[in-house]
Amino acid sequence: MSRRVDEIARLVNGGAGVLVVTSGAISCGVGLLPGGRRPTETVELQATSAIGQGRLYDRYRQLFAGAGITTAQVLLTSFDIEARSQYLSARGTLRKLLEWGIVPIINENDTTSPEEIRYGDNDFLAAQVAILVKAGLLLLLTDTEGLYTDNPAVDPNARLVEEVSDWSLLDQIQAGAAASSIGSGGMKSKIVAAEMATSAGIEVVIANGFRPGVIIAAAAGEKIGTRFRPLKSSISSFKLWLKYGRPSSGVILVDAGAAAALQKRGKSLLAAGIVGVEGNFAAGEAVEVFRAGDRAHIGKGLSSYSAAELEQIKGMQSSQVVQLMPHGGEEVIHRDYFVLMEG
Repeated sequence: MSRRVDEIARLVNGGAGVLVVTSGAISCGVGLLPGGRRPTETVELQATSAIGQGRLYDRYRQLFAGAGITTAQVLLTSFDIEARSQYLSARGTLRKLLEWGIVPIINENDTTSPEEIRYGDNDFLAAQVAILVKAGLLLLLTDTEGLYTDNPAVDPNARLVEEVSDWSLLDQIQAGAAASSIGSGGMKSKIVAAEMATSAGIEVVIANGFRPGVIIAAAAGEKIGTRFRPLKSSISSFKLWLKYGRPSSGVILVDAGAAAALQKRGKSLLAAGIVGVEGNFAAGEAVEVFRAGDRAHIGKGLSSYSAAELEQIKGMQSSQVVQLMPHGGEEVIHRDYFVLMEG
């Protein structure tokens, strides 16, 4: 932390605006728990995060203060980014902090975030923050030199991918293979975050966080790690996150009419078009949508209803759904929370 803060301080004192997205709140809290063991239950993890978050931020505050820099603690959830009013508020706050020369120390609000609005990975949060403030560079630090063509611990011929400007290059890497570096959870999430940010016109670098001078070198545009050049895309950052970063918990099968409404007319999914439900998912979880019959993959979205509820309302008209489920809305998946699987 000291080395990283020293490098960031050099950038800030040189006039750059820097935001820090950090993990570690739960780890900082574990040491104060009876027995010192990391809990597994969600509520225990949230409570542990509450214990550790203050300790984590205070350490950053002390280190930056030593360099004459003021910091601000910012805790976010995906809801703070994706809901329009919260988006504008978060953007305004972060921009004002940068205008004042203050370094925001950002983490996910693990303590209060229910699962359906959690990022679940700070790489995704970092990408969203970069998009929020229209950053010039997103630097993702890890424990390897960058993205490799294969797992260097397994394949001695694996080589570092120094630059990605054509994403078809990644098709040559076994994204789903356990032996591939991109297939591991940590690197895979960084690839998704890189696609999110580059699709918003932001350059991304994945590099070794233990390498001295890595932050300065990346900011200066030096050849270090894996650099991803900005892309042009019409898909929003939220939908990129939903498409690649959110695990699916079930399947909804729709008829041809509903499939066409989703694919060609950009409509929301209604209960009337649903013919089948697979899996046992809760409201707010991500589900895959397939066309019944040929099982063509239509898209992916956040379901407003649980699987059990959908079994009750599938095929019903919206007026019937509202009567049976007064707590819910007409849309099973709102179009704003649905992404097409095209291409």
